[in-house]
Amino acid sequence: MRIQSINPYTEEVMKEFDYESEKQIHNKLKLLKDNKKWAELDIKEKSKAISNTAKELEKRKEECVEIISLEMGKPINQSIAEIEKCTLMCNHFSEISEKFLKEENIQTDFQKSYLRLDPLGVILGIMPWNFPFWQVFRFAVPALLIGNRIVVKHSSNVPQCALKIEEIFNNTLQENVYKNILTAGRNTSKLIESDYIQGASITGSTEAGSKVAEAAGRAIKKTVLELGGSDPFIILNDADLEKAASTASLARFINTGQSCIAAKRFIAENKIAKIFSEMFAEKINKLNIGDPLNKETDIGPLARKDLREELHDTVKRSTEQGAKILTGGKYREGKGYFYMPTLMCNVNKNMPIIREETFGPVAPVIIAEDEEDAVRIANDSEYGLGASIWTKDIEKAEKLARKIESGFIAINDMVKSDPRLPFGGIKKSGYGRELSHYAFYEFANLKTIVVK
Repeated sequence: MRIQSINPYTEEVMKEFDYESEKQIHNKLKLLKDNKKWAELDIKEKSKAISNTAKELEKRKEECVEIISLEMGKPINQSIAEIEKCTLMCNHFSEISEKFLKEENIQTDFQKSYLRLDPLGVILGIMPWNFPFWQVFRFAVPALLIGNRIVVKHSSNVPQCALKIEEIFNNTLQENVYKNILTAGRNTSKLIESDYIQGASITGSTEAGSKVAEAAGRAIKKTVLELGGSDPFIILNDADLEKAASTASLARFINTGQSCIAAKRFIAENKIAKIFSEMFAEKINKLNIGDPLNKETDIGPLARKDLREELHDTVKRSTEQGAKILTGGKYREGKGYFYMPTLMCNVNKNMPIIREETFGPVAPVIIAEDEEDAVRIANDSEYGLGASIWTKDIEKAEKLARKIESGFIAINDMVKSDPRLPFGGIKKSGYGRELSHYAFYEFANLKTIVVK
């Protein structure tokens, strides 16, 4: 069996790739581990290399954007935004690295005492298909600046994206600093257990994260897990409903709903639930569905056929339990793995649409009796990645934010990652933080040195 790059819009196989042999993977890992030059390089030089990576991304933006949209179906304007965000991130980290990676002196009874961040070695990234460039860059760049070397096992349905990223890094970094490997997901545990690997980061499902954590636990290796989410989007009675409905449409349907941090449970106070649902449905029905390469497209196909089937099964099982479909709830006719943007009501916590993580363009609206009930509903989930609160009373929103169990809270906005801010979840959404200067601490040896 070979790795296939399938266009989800046309359903055609674009390219095929052979899986790499154990010997090929072994040789790549050995080259990474044996490379000590990158770690010894002055931080100014490493920062310059990452800055050059930003320039390379900008220069090759058009080809990167096209391969994202062709390979996983992302609407092209959103693919452009993804590459631009990667560029922004590289520039940001190249600018802050010297400040946050310099040695820190601590005043003690010793003649001299200080802290430094040393690299761990080779770090494995297990990356998803939904943001095929961004997820890799946000994991790799801080770890590279510390002095680690990177090996990425990317999702098997985006091999062309994976190889393009490797090509870009190889054009801007030293030799044997970043490598991609083409291997099956079942080999992940074996990779983690390898003596060549000193840590692992995964962005993916909770089930996949659990397996990675288990393998890393046996080997006693550091991990960062950015996993599934069922983010609540809370609309209180005094919210600006027009802005809330417009943002709700973007928060749920960006990337065709295929995002861990997408809003997935819309919790509206009883007084405004009906009008909000009507406004939300109106916004949804205006979304353009079609060719990802068309700049007018808002909703592309789902990335794989099986994902569409799983999503429809979730909708079907929920309607069998009493959920009502306000709009959508079906496949679009013709080629492509399309699913019509869907809004559901009359849902409860026992339905699959609420209980399971939905990865696609489906939004359920839940009615809350009051703001405390909204918080209770929001926290009634095994996930804790992000949450949104909509109200004109900012003081009240900040008080409620302290009660919500998640790693990120957006007040009067959608949840979105920012290179300047740490990002990560709690509960079954994972642990560890990516982005901001806090990301430097995840795959580093915080070393204490004292002089008597």
